[in-house]
Amino acid sequence: MSNVKSVLLVGVGGQGIILASKILSAGLIEAGHDVKMSEVHGMAQRGGSVTTQVRYGDKVYSPIIGKGSADVMVAFEEVEALRWLDYLKPEGSLVVNSHKIPSASVISGAEVYPEGVIEKLKGAVKNITVIDASKEAMELGNIKAQNIVMLGGLIKAMGIEGIDWNKMVEESVKPRFIELNVNAINKGMEMVEADLVK
Repeated sequence: MSNVKSVLLVGVGGQGIILASKILSAGLIEAGHDVKMSEVHGMAQRGGSVTTQVRYGDKVYSPIIGKGSADVMVAFEEVEALRWLDYLKPEGSLVVNSHKIPSASVISGAEVYPEGVIEKLKGAVKNITVIDASKEAMELGNIKAQNIVMLGGLIKAMGIEGIDWNKMVEESVKPRFIELNVNAINKGMEMVEADLVK
């Protein structure tokens, strides 16, 4: 029986998903797990789809998460959650940021941003937590910290808050952003019910 857990992080370029994934991976390594991470960037650095895949356990052979095999998905943007939903296990957990970022095709008028995305997600996923990470980050002083708010929510959902995440943040961000990001990760943990991921 494999004890490997698969975590999918999805969003758009410029949201800080890679940094969040690196902090997550560093914490899991610190806790003694074997960790593999892969990242995929969309066509544009900002506004293109970005996903990272983190798998951890006693022994992980590949970072790749197939369809229907993610234990947990954290979506930094609503539509990206819909786009990647078929990668989540039927009993998997979803933490989603109630934040809309129109894609280039929406901005150009070629597509329309879908309505009722959160409602669709709630209809499709039993274990779902919705966070307004953008609002929380703004209240902390910088919307760019929404990625770390989301990371905090993911950590709580996974039941791995016992790791020294403040230390992981301190080692990963510039000194002037440490306080903001420590506050953000703790805020995210406060916003999610404990251990959604079984």
